[in-house]
Amino acid sequence: MLQPIDGDWFEFRALGDGLTLITEPHVIPFLRCNIWHIQGRDTDLVVDTGLGVSSLYSASRHLFGQRVAALATHVHLDHVGGHHEFAECWCHRLEAPGLRGADPSFTLADFHLNDVRIDVPGYTTGGPAITALPAPDYDLSAWEIRQATVTRELDEGDVIDLGNRHFEVLHLPGHSPGSIGLWEAKTGTLFSGDAVYDGPLLDQLPHADRAAYARTMERLLTLPVNVVHAGHDPSFGRERLKELVRGYLDAQGRVHGAQVSGP
Repeated sequence: MLQPIDGDWFEFRALGDGLTLITEPHVIPFLRCNIWHIQGRDTDLVVDTGLGVSSLYSASRHLFGQRVAALATHVHLDHVGGHHEFAECWCHRLEAPGLRGADPSFTLADFHLNDVRIDVPGYTTGGPAITALPAPDYDLSAWEIRQATVTRELDEGDVIDLGNRHFEVLHLPGHSPGSIGLWEAKTGTLFSGDAVYDGPLLDQLPHADRAAYARTMERLLTLPVNVVHAGHDPSFGRERLKELVRGYLDAQGRVHGAQVSGP
């Protein structure tokens, strides 16, 4: 039986330059999304919102400026659980229907990893989605992905303007049709969502496309990346990105002749 936590549901780690990593330590690693808060001069951006077991908006209000928008790198349940709490929600146009029309019938009380059909080394199957409850009276059966209001549909090349920081939207399909990344050319920073992260990459989920995923990987090899802040697992640099990309392409039998730009 799950026990209530003694403390806060979320953990906050300030990384400098207005960036905070927010995590849910009592969510299993398979579903533990990295939630990124980027402080802007005019607008704050929350990149993905986690599982929605506890209120992200309430826990994070101390970080927010006058305007805040929640962006979904894609609409898998572990990335959009808190989007309904935000007045402004942004995602790729191909993911927008899933965010607007989230299925409320799916519950965490019924979720077990052995019900998810994946065959990727590195993920343990079986067991509940969370390891503790956020409060003694929390009703796990009442959890649901709630519909959100999409106020901006994004596409390749769109610019996210926070006033003092500007990110280009990169369409990075494969993990899902409308997966996106945010690219800040000035600093060589990529927020990659689940297009790439330092763990087993999933291309067997519904709506995944291995051919599109391989093309996305080939594109990532061309970016002059300094740091990748991903949807899961720790951040990493250019050399690790190259290893992850080439490992995926090798597994797919792809020839990867693209050269990484920059020094």
